[in-house]
Amino acid sequence: MTKINYQIRYASHPDDVKKYDTQELRKHFLVSGLFVPNEINLVYSEYDRFIVGGAFPVNETLKLESIDPLKAGYFLERRELGIINVGGKAKITVDSEKYVLGYKDALYVGRGAKTVLFESEDKENGAKLYFNSANAHTSYPTKIVTLKDAVSVELGSLEQSNERIINKLIVNDVIPTCQLQMGLTEFKPGSVWNTMPAHTHSRRMETYFYFELEEGQSICHFMGEKDETRHIFLKNNEAVISPTWSIHAGAGTSKYAFIWGMAGENLDYGDMDIIQPSELK
Repeated sequence: MTKINYQIRYASHPDDVKKYDTQELRKHFLVSGLFVPNEINLVYSEYDRFIVGGAFPVNETLKLESIDPLKAGYFLERRELGIINVGGKAKITVDSEKYVLGYKDALYVGRGAKTVLFESEDKENGAKLYFNSANAHTSYPTKIVTLKDAVSVELGSLEQSNERIINKLIVNDVIPTCQLQMGLTEFKPGSVWNTMPAHTHSRRMETYFYFELEEGQSICHFMGEKDETRHIFLKNNEAVISPTWSIHAGAGTSKYAFIWGMAGENLDYGDMDIIQPSELK
């Protein structure tokens, strides 16, 4: 039987978050320990019922099964799923169909799929499967999306240390989904700032998963209201939950990439309220 560990994270009011110290911030918003050999680890958030998870199959096949908070017969009974591989080559079986994911390949799985199995093609280089899941009102086809399939946009500049490529993978410009949107942002050499100028979008929540960060380096992720910002330092392969009322931006002490995932009221990627750097406090 697959070992699945989960935590529940409850929603926090911004007035309360103003009083959080470092330990309390990390307790509520940091997601760590996602990749433990032969385990599935996830966080079930009360923000839009969003799930952040990781599967690390090494020498076992891992089955994504329902957890108690879902009160469902199987994990995707009322949900959709997005997976991005950040490790070695993966084999994923959805019901009877098999899919092979290379590094940075994504797989969207629609509502109603009863069996999802994770495997690594090479035990010496195990697949690390980062996933997000959101509630779904209908079913859309399961499909692989590679970086070649993505809608890619170049933003920022080297002068402002934020020259980057935003790869929109699981978005409605590429494939149909109910709520879930996911993508992967990569940086040009010398750039370290992500999502600057910062923004909020009260129509949906978001999560960031940071990877490709060198050993001993760190990401400083900024959150909170624009005039009450807070920060959390993250290591490689850690994620952070961003409430609808919070900005989400960060800077790294070395090269990195990150995966963003969203769910909420709409699928309009450009629906955001921009906050200029001079407005932040």
